[in-house]
Amino acid sequence: MTEIPPSQPLADPDLRLLAAISATLMSDYITPENDPWSGSPFAWIKTRPSRQVGSIGEQLVAGWCAAKGLDVTRTGDTEADRVIAGRRVEIKFSTLWESGDYVFQQIRNQRYDIALLLGLSPFEASCWVVPKTILREQPFRPGLSHQHGGAAGSDTIWLRFRAASPPSWLAVFGGPLRDAFRLLSPLE
Repeated sequence: MTEIPPSQPLADPDLRLLAAISATLMSDYITPENDPWSGSPFAWIKTRPSRQVGSIGEQLVAGWCAAKGLDVTRTGDTEADRVIAGRRVEIKFSTLWESGDYVFQQIRNQRYDIALLLGLSPFEASCWVVPKTILREQPFRPGLSHQHGGAAGSDTIWLRFRAASPPSWLAVFGGPLRDAFRLLSPLE
């Protein structure tokens, strides 16, 4: 059995044995072949607690928009995440779920003009710039539903769909990053 050098000494021989067994098992569970995020420049995001992931998404969007020449500022309130090119934007972020879905959660009825939905896969990204009125429209479009309380819930909604096949209604709101950027850019 191979013994791994610990980062701090393990005095207990049984603990050392358990650590060595753990090291041999690790390759059965985490390998590049079965970890789609292995080698991805975004893999580190998957290691962060869920409460941080949304903030990381906001920072990614703000940085991308600013680097592309759009004016990006904070809103100064909790009703929207940023002001981008003069419009109040709610940013929703989803990494690819094991099921192959993107899930954009906690879409609330707050004071914003558009929702920017950034979906991140290990080696791809998709982005949609959706007017708030479209997201809140009843009856809901495919993929949209109440997040809490079933059909009677009204506080938040979410959008869930297969990343490989977004609902057709989303196509006019982006998809590829370049298409979403065109929708964000101020009209000339």
